[in-house]
Amino acid sequence: MQTIERYVVWNNKGGVGKSTITFHAATRYAEEHPHKQVLVIDLCPQANSSMMLLGGGTAGEQTVLQLCTEAIPRTVVGYMSTVISGGPGAPLPDPFDYAVQVASVNSNMPQNLGLLCGDGNLEPMAPAVSGAANAPSLTPLVQPWKWVHLIFRDLVSAFAAKFPQQDIVVFIDTNPSFSIYTELAISAGDKLIVPVNADDSSRVATNALFILLHGQVPPHPIYGAWTYAAKAASFGMIVPQIHVIVGNRLTQYDGAAGAFSALSDATADTLFHAYRANPSYFTPRYVMAQNINEFRGMFAVALRDFNTAGVVAAHLGRPISKLPGGYYPVHGHSIQVNSDRVAECRKAVDALISML
Repeated sequence: MQTIERYVVWNNKGGVGKSTITFHAATRYAEEHPHKQVLVIDLCPQANSSMMLLGGGTAGEQTVLQLCTEAIPRTVVGYMSTVISGGPGAPLPDPFDYAVQVASVNSNMPQNLGLLCGDGNLEPMAPAVSGAANAPSLTPLVQPWKWVHLIFRDLVSAFAAKFPQQDIVVFIDTNPSFSIYTELAISAGDKLIVPVNADDSSRVATNALFILLHGQVPPHPIYGAWTYAAKAASFGMIVPQIHVIVGNRLTQYDGAAGAFSALSDATADTLFHAYRANPSYFTPRYVMAQNINEFRGMFAVALRDFNTAGVVAAHLGRPISKLPGGYYPVHGHSIQVNSDRVAECRKAVDALISML
């Protein structure tokens, strides 16, 4: 029986490495699971993960621009525009009219990796999407808010229907701001991959994450009924659970030796408190974590050695498995990548993949 795993890479804080993590998680997962179909949906207007997947650097940027400027863009905007213009109840478009097999553009990539490309027009399109979601319900059977918010969840189901004999794994890249297209990304997922840095702003951001997804207690007397959390609950929609917390760029703060403690000091206490108070916010494990160290072992992975090798691989549009040591051009500079650091980066990515 086919299974569908839907991971949303999101934290409502910028600069935590969501797109780079999406790139490495999707490419490595596809390499390690050639019998599964892997799909990336890029719902960040910057489209950085799309650029990386489609060749990296200026080559990836040009390919994204080409997809965005087709008569009917082969991007998240093209798909979303087609669905919304068709209206509720219209047949869904064929996902392969919009999705790209990444290897057909970037030969470094595994054959079982697909992409629904990001698009900078997500930003100017946002008011139209919000307008469609907030349109009045003309019949009891049509709920515009729910219909719009499930656009990409329905796309995943349509994509999976093309591969009835294969399991499907989806990675959804996001923007930190909780705009309408981020709400659609969240609504498409079942599990959250939450990147954090070892700093106080990441710790503070985790509190906001829970409020945005699950609501404030007590709710705001005026705005409470209009929040995403309230609306999703009223329609009985799935709100994704935290599945893994990725400590990224930790060596910038405390070095490799202190990476795990840095993650704990900055964010794990807040997350563990939420876990104890509301375990349903997290994906279930065989047993409940009884202390913060058990919690960290069950839910956290640290990309301590991710930085140089991982960033260079993403910039070049190569899986980390295909990056030998040497010197590489990055933004006009020659960057040395040590083969030992590549091995450590690959080990770190594999640790993340083992959590999925």
